[in-house]
Amino acid sequence: MNEPQSTPPSDGIPDGSQEFKSSFAAEADTDLNVRELVDVPSVEVISRAAVMLMSSAAEKLGLGDEDPDNAPSRDLDEARRLITALAGLVTASVEYLGLHAAPIRDGLQSLQRAFREASAVPDAPGQGPGEKYTGPVH
Repeated sequence: MNEPQSTPPSDGIPDGSQEFKSSFAAEADTDLNVRELVDVPSVEVISRAAVMLMSSAAEKLGLGDEDPDNAPSRDLDEARRLITALAGLVTASVEYLGLHAAPIRDGLQSLQRAFREASAVPDAPGQGPGEKYTGPVH
C-alpha cells in the first residue's frame, strides 16, 4: 500500500511550522509599527484616537444601522463611556489639535446630541456624556 505523500505548503515550510511563521510575522509587524510610531506627530495620534472613539460611540448608538432605534449593536451605557472619554481627550488636547479641533468638536457635539435623542429619559442639561468637560450641549 502506498501512503499518500503530503506536499509541503507552497512557501516550502513544513506543516506545523506555519503557525510559528504566522506568529513570527505578526510579531515583526508589531515591532515595525512600534518603531514607526515615533515618527508620527502627536496631533495625528490624538486625532486617530478621537476618530476611533467617535466611530465606536456611533456604532454603540446604533447610527450605523438602518433603524438605530432597533439596532442590535445599540448600547447606551457603552456609548456614554466612549463619548465621555472623547470629551476628555478633546478638552485636554484642544490646544494641540490646530485645524483638526473644529471638526472633532463638531463630531463630539453630534454624538452628544444623538445620545440625548436616543435616551428614553434624557439627562439633565450638563449631565449628559462628556458634558462635565464640554458644558451643556443643546
